[in-house]
Amino acid sequence: MSFLSKSTVLLLFVLCCASFSSTEAYDALDPNGNITIKWDIVSWTPDGYVALVNIYNYQQFRHIQAPGWSLGWTWQNNEVIWSVVGGQTTEQGNCSRFKGNIPRCCKKSPTVVDLSPRTPHNQKIANCCKGGLISSVVQDPANSASSFQISVGSAGTNNRTVRIPKNITLNTPGPGYTCGPSRIVRSTRFIPADKRRVTRAFLTWNTTCTYSQFLAHKTPACCVSLSSFNSKAIASCPTCSCSCRKNYNVSTDCVNPKSPNVPVPGQKNIITPLVQCTSHMCPIKIQWHLKLNYKDYWRVRITVRNLNYHMNYKQWNLVVQHPNFDNLTQVFGSRYKALTLHSTTSNDAAMLWGIKDYNDVLMRAGRDGKAQLELLFRKDKAALTSKKGWAFPQRIYFNGDSCVLPPPDAYPMVA
Repeated sequence: MSFLSKSTVLLLFVLCCASFSSTEAYDALDPNGNITIKWDIVSWTPDGYVALVNIYNYQQFRHIQAPGWSLGWTWQNNEVIWSVVGGQTTEQGNCSRFKGNIPRCCKKSPTVVDLSPRTPHNQKIANCCKGGLISSVVQDPANSASSFQISVGSAGTNNRTVRIPKNITLNTPGPGYTCGPSRIVRSTRFIPADKRRVTRAFLTWNTTCTYSQFLAHKTPACCVSLSSFNSKAIASCPTCSCSCRKNYNVSTDCVNPKSPNVPVPGQKNIITPLVQCTSHMCPIKIQWHLKLNYKDYWRVRITVRNLNYHMNYKQWNLVVQHPNFDNLTQVFGSRYKALTLHSTTSNDAAMLWGIKDYNDVLMRAGRDGKAQLELLFRKDKAALTSKKGWAFPQRIYFNGDSCVLPPPDAYPMVA
């Protein structure tokens, strides 16, 4: 009986561990954020259907940056893609069974990518062709979705014979999103601009995809250093925050900015970072500096440095968690949106992003690879004090990824 009990306990423990993965996508700063992919069958064809596919980003601060999204799935039968408008299949596959008209794609598991904004108008549909970029719903709601239209053949020709694609994958452009099974939902209603006629999709199904930083990056993507005007001590980014240099004498995994072989910025963004040689080896470094400490106010300067020679971060954003955001008075050099957390009315977090045409693009590593903004807070003397690290943030995200902060005992002392 004793052996059986121990075996049972061990089995339950293993099952519990298996049911909780390190890729869980819950984010306390955006608990309801997700990307929803909606398929609407809008018409039938002799051998299949035409579907409108929409990708909606319902995340507050996480967006899809260059080189953009790619959407894949697996057909359940022998479906083919006759045409795509507003998107492009990456491969044709084996179409040898067709002797006349050749489909656009015959692969069992096709992949569709977005088109560029320079695409001719006769190849576009509404809300397409943004080069794969999708903004977050807070930062730019008008551009928080992307669309394409697809004509599917060798498929069912009514609601009972259509087979919903499975194994949906969303890359943005790397991994990070896990998509659940597709579910049939209430048919979408289409209302034209003149509102004189309403039509419905014949069949609609949704797929929800959630983000996990553990899947997106093997290591963190950013770090934070802390400093104060009245202290010589600086809490630097912890050593090896994002990775460690392989060899401190002759380094091949990073770039010395004083070297004559500094890469020239190219035309394309590359997923794999090529970073400046530092002790922390992060593509992005954020410095939080307590600039001034008045009697009734205090002021912070935030500097975001791009140390990645492969990437321009278009429409970058920060999310900062600090208990004094209820008393934020003014923001300089960026836009601002309060984020209410934990289903309370307290405002202890904020989203900050660059002003368009001023600092909304964080250029590649180099002289221009930085952006600065400042925050002015009113002091709440009854509740809070500037001592013991209170002037520094509890958490910082860059483009939706949590940054590594120094340990609390390294924070500069503020009088």
